Order: sequence, then structure tokens, then C-alpha cells
Amino acid sequence: MSKYKLLEKVKFPEDYRNFSREELEVLSKELREFIIDELSRTPGHFGASLGVVELTVALHYAYNTPFDKIIWDVGHQAYGHKILTGRRENFHTLRQLNGVSGFPNIFESEYDAFSVGHSSTSISAAIGMATAAKLTDKKRRNIVAIIGDGSMTAGLAFEGLNNAGIQHSDFLIILNDNNMAIDPNVGALSNYLLDITTSKTYNKVKDDIWNVLGKIKTVGPETRKLVQKVENGIKSTLLSNSNYFEGLNLRYFGPVDGHDVNHLVETLNDIKKIKGPKILHVLTKKGKGFKPAEENQTAWHATGEAFNIKTGQKIANGKKKKEPPKFQDVFGKTIIELAKKNKKIVGISPAMLSGCSLNLMMKEMPERTFDVGIAEQHAVTYSAGLAVQGMTPFCNIYSTFMQRAYDQVVHDVAMQNLQVVFCLDRGGLVGADGATHHGAYDLAYMRTVPNMVIASPIDEQELRNLMFTAQLDKNKFPFTIRYPRGRGRMINWKTPFEELEIGKGRELSEGSDIAILTIGAIGIKAITAIENLKKENISAAHYDMRFLKPLDENLLHQIFKKFDKIITVENGTIVGGLGTAVIEFMAENNYSAKIKRLGIPDKFIEHGTQNELYKMCGFDETGIFNTAKELNIFQVIKK
Repeated sequence: MSKYKLLEKVKFPEDYRNFSREELEVLSKELREFIIDELSRTPGHFGASLGVVELTVALHYAYNTPFDKIIWDVGHQAYGHKILTGRRENFHTLRQLNGVSGFPNIFESEYDAFSVGHSSTSISAAIGMATAAKLTDKKRRNIVAIIGDGSMTAGLAFEGLNNAGIQHSDFLIILNDNNMAIDPNVGALSNYLLDITTSKTYNKVKDDIWNVLGKIKTVGPETRKLVQKVENGIKSTLLSNSNYFEGLNLRYFGPVDGHDVNHLVETLNDIKKIKGPKILHVLTKKGKGFKPAEENQTAWHATGEAFNIKTGQKIANGKKKKEPPKFQDVFGKTIIELAKKNKKIVGISPAMLSGCSLNLMMKEMPERTFDVGIAEQHAVTYSAGLAVQGMTPFCNIYSTFMQRAYDQVVHDVAMQNLQVVFCLDRGGLVGADGATHHGAYDLAYMRTVPNMVIASPIDEQELRNLMFTAQLDKNKFPFTIRYPRGRGRMINWKTPFEELEIGKGRELSEGSDIAILTIGAIGIKAITAIENLKKENISAAHYDMRFLKPLDENLLHQIFKKFDKIITVENGTIVGGLGTAVIEFMAENNYSAKIKRLGIPDKFIEHGTQNELYKMCGFDETGIFNTAKELNIFQVIKK
């Protein structure tokens, strides 16, 4: 007999909108237990969704979804939302190939009002949807944006807030305040929110407001009195500590307990009667209901593997063998080594200290390590400011998030030819996070920027050498080092750093039939494919280009003079990347060859394991092998 007696009655939100107050509490309890049960077997983002269980239940109870629109910011808050909106039975396929997406996706469900994955988009999207509703809907449509998990630190969120107060459309912003992103929130806004939640003066005013709010039955004179009380009471009582959101013409309510489902329902029902832009400040605890996640919120942001529900211990799949270090950990340890010798080195991250392993430097050198919050644009221009004063910043941003700061890369760094080292973690296909998180475009978009050097290491040892090279005093220009999620090959930490010649590739293996050109760690798969080709009597030469910009033109001349069959392999979009650069070189130098480009096709790739996606896109070991074999057969027929 199932322990989810109420949850199993709920396929869609309308199935529980007649539940009693007591049943809503039981439903919330069962939903939390279901999330814990499922994620103990199927790893995914964990703490954020546990923290908004009651809020999720209350939202779909109070609002007429999917007609009313709920926009989730940072989609890993939305697991409970998915379970309550028709995806409970398939939730075990979460983040798996052809399974349930780990983020809201408009192509997956009509309840997913807006596709998300990157942070801080909800307010702007909500304003747009509310404006459209005002212009087109005959029936009043409620629009709700839930922002939190660190997302309020991003520039886009502030831009949305700035615009929200001058719009006359009806929408509600819910600030899910758990004081966490992946790591603890940083910055003045985080401190301000803490002041609000702990201010005795503010909370006295707040209590008076909510006492009045609880008595509202219909929209009328009492509602107008309440609104006036909110506007005048807070502003006059707090004096020097006036409310930031009220100053932007947003009617502010809260803070309220985000784990009291029935009070949340009452609050939402009352607030939706008030027209105009509003913000509700909700206090939640990330990881709520699972003690290990509550006590170590950073470690339990996501569960990388299955775990024991009773103990919280991760369950290893078989006996663990010695593995190479992760690229991110090599970065984290190497920057400390370099910084000890070079006093100008500093580390910058937009809220991803633990994700990129800059937390190691923060622990050892806190005065030279800077977490700027979820603010990629600021991180880049902040790095430019450091560089223009003679520092050497290593600005570590996930490839997919660097897209948000492209203008700053061009205008503030490259145009001034500053020595900023961009370390782009998670380059290429990342796996289960899917389309919003694949680092597919960095090689192509960085390649168009003047003054930019772009390199991608084949393994962790090369990453160390590239980092060493980038920080040398003679290399005073922007330098991008791009590496993938996961592991490559074993390294010897005692091997001395080697300065690499800028724009110099290398021949890894000789061959006579076909040339395979790779960039980055995907070259390891090419090595396996070449070994298998030998068994088919196909002799393939392998060239690790190492630098996309500048290209090793001397090496390319040698290749084109020797081979008329060439394969380029890159873990990035084939539009504008290595393959495109090689074809451009061929055209500009009047060479002729049969070139096959392997890489991420010109479409958005969904979620699955990295190896599944490599295979699907055709640039795993088998794909490289088959392409080389086809090209060789093609040449035989041609002759």
C-alpha cells in the first residue's frame, strides 16, 4: 500500500483544490517525502525544491493554473511543481535521455509558463506576460514570478524590478529568501533582506498589516485602507531604513513563513485581489525536511549520486577505482600554486565558488578571492577594472553563463586588450542539465573577438600549463581557457609547469590516409578511434590544435599539403568553431580537401548523460571511427 495516499490522488492541481487545510499540510509532507525518495535513486538538484514545497502547493491551490501563469526562476526550484502538474508518474526519468527535464520547459507542459535554466529571468518575463494579458485577455489573468536561490543578485533582476514599478499590469513577484545560491548569498541586497527579517520595528508594522490583511474578504474600501497602510506605515515608521521595494513602487508584503502552507494560501488569496505590481517576501529553508541538506546546503544543492535516505550517505556504484581529478579541481589547486608565486593573481567567480573549485582559494587566500554573486556581467567588468590596474584576474565562469557577459568581454576587456584570463568551465555537452547548460557556443563566439587568445586543453596537465602560460607578464592580452565538465586523464602534480607557445598545435600521432584535427579533451576519444582504425588498415594522423585562436597556420599548411581527407572534432557547435576555421583557412590558401566537421549540430541538445549525447551528436569514438572509414572508402571509390 502506497504511503502517498493524497499525492497519488493528484495528477493535476485541480485535483486538490478542494482539499481541507489539514489535507494541504499532509499533501505538502507527502510531496517532500516523494522528492527525497525519488532523488535518493535519481540524482538531481535537491535542496532548492525541498525548500519551496509548501509554496508550490499553495501557489497551485490559490491560482487557476495553467490559465494563471507561474514563472519559476532558477528552474531547480520546480521539482514539486512538475510532480503536481502531470509528471509524477514519469518523475523517475528526471534528467535522463528522453525523460523529464530538470528545468521548466514550455515544450514539456502547458504548466511550464516559461523555459528557464539561467537565473534572474522571471521578473522580466512576468512583466512581459502581464502586459500581454492586460492587452489581450478579457478575463483577468494572474501572473506570478518566483525568484530566489541567489537570483536577485543578477543585473537582469534589478532591471526587471526597475521596470516593474512603472508598469500598471497585475503581477506578483515572490522573493523566495533562503539566503543561498549554490553557496551562501553575498552582497548588500542579501544583508538588506536579513535586516528586514530581523528588524523589530519593521516586523511590528508587518504584523499590523497582516492582521488587517487577514480580515479582507472582498476588494473594496478595506483593501484600499490596507494598501495605504502598507505605503504609509512602512515608509513613515522605518524612516532611515525605508523599504527598497516600496521605493521602486512595488507594494511589499512580508516577510512570511514559507513553510506554513495554509497561511501562504490565505496570503496569496488576499494579495491577488490587489491590483498592480506587488512583491511578497517569503522566508524558506533550503533543504527543508532532510537534515543533512539543511545542515550542509552547499553540498546538497544537487545530489551527484544515489544516497541512503536514513543516513544521507552516498551510495557508490561498485568498487571505486582511482580516477583522474576533475578539471575544475585541477583549476582550483593550480590557481593557488600560481598565486603563491605571482602576487598579482586574483580569482573571481559569479556565485560558483564551489562549482568551479575557487572555494579552495577562498579558504587559503580570502583576500584575493572574490564571489560577486550571480552577476556575470559585473564579474567580467570587475575583472577588467582589476586588470587595468595591473592585477591578473582569473575570471572563472561556466561556459553557458559567459554568454550573459559577452558585451563586457568585447567592450571592457578585449577592446582595451587587458590581461584577463577567462576560465570557462563546463565547455561542451554537460549532460543531465540539458540545453540551458550546455557550453556549446563559447569557441565560436570568443573566436570573433579581436585580441582574444582561445585555448582548450586535451587533459588536466595541459590545463595547468595553459594557466601558467596565461599569467606570464609577457602575455598581456585576453586569454580564454576552455575545459569540459568531468575528468580527462591522470596527471603528475610534481611535473613542472611548461610555458606553451601561443598558437602552437602539435602532432600526436602520424598517419598517411586521413588527418583528424581535434581541440580540447574530446581529442582523447579521437585517440581511441584512431587505435580502432588501425585494425581496419586505415592510417590516421592526429593533430591536437590546442589553440583555436590564433590557429597554428604552419601546422595547417603541413596538413593540407599531405592530406586531402580531414576530419575536425570539437565539443562545441560546428557553426563558427574549429571546423569553420579550418575551412576558412583552406579557402584563403587555395587548398582542396574533403573536410568533415564533427561537433554539436546547429540545434539545441536536450538532456542525457554526456556519453549518450556525444553518441547522439556523432562525435564519440564510434562516430569519429565511422566518419574516418566513410571518408577513406569515399576516396577509394573516387580513385
